[in-house]
Amino acid sequence: MNIVCLLKQVPDTTEIKINFETGTLIRDGVKSIMNPDDRAGLEEALKIKDVNNAKVTVITMGPPQAEIMLKEAIAMGADEAILVSDGRFAGADTWATSSTLAGVLEKVDYDIIIAGRQAIDGDTAQVGPQTAEKLKIPHVTYVEKIEEVHDDYLIVHRQFEDSYHLVKVETPCLLTTLTEMNKPRYMSTYGIVDAYDHDIIKWNLDDIVVDPSNIGLAGSPTKVRKTFTKEASKKADLFEGSPKEAAHLIVDELHKRNLV
Repeated sequence: MNIVCLLKQVPDTTEIKINFETGTLIRDGVKSIMNPDDRAGLEEALKIKDVNNAKVTVITMGPPQAEIMLKEAIAMGADEAILVSDGRFAGADTWATSSTLAGVLEKVDYDIIIAGRQAIDGDTAQVGPQTAEKLKIPHVTYVEKIEEVHDDYLIVHRQFEDSYHLVKVETPCLLTTLTEMNKPRYMSTYGIVDAYDHDIIKWNLDDIVVDPSNIGLAGSPTKVRKTFTKEASKKADLFEGSPKEAAHLIVDELHKRNLV
């Protein structure tokens, strides 16, 4: 069984700041980490590998420094790593990113593709499903558990509000996973040594088959015009009364605002 994990290196958003003049994120000096949803997906792939002797390949599209993240994945137990990096990919939105990843995956053997639900720097949850659509394979999003793994199908739990859907999906397929799905393992000492000596496969635009009009900034139908944080208002109305009176007051106010 061949499992491919799509990973993204993201800024640690607990440390991120906003440039209020330009409306953009300040990334300089901010630590980069493996996207949490992706890390949980990698752990799930490694758990399947432990039981089914699967091969796990990790792939990322990003700048050269993303190689560090791939080395971390190797140290955790992944078998192969591919870095897809090219200045021509810069500025890609989800459409252009998924087009590039689909072009990469056309060259890779896979039975299961696992991607995080969404990246903490974009929060779109679109890249996984868009990639599956371009590969013309079935996909299940918001996966919180893989119940059964078979040669030609999987049974998974898909998170749904206060319950879950039990879904049977044929392979090859793509799953997007939640951070809460797993507690990722630590890198082992042997794994760190192996990762240090492991060669990362590096591809650029010339190594994959993709329509150049669908990549990078020029191939992105969506553009981010401005990023900003919402200002918190200090204005508040204070009321006094019993808990019962307070409850009635809140309900009345919600009715006035058409919120209930």
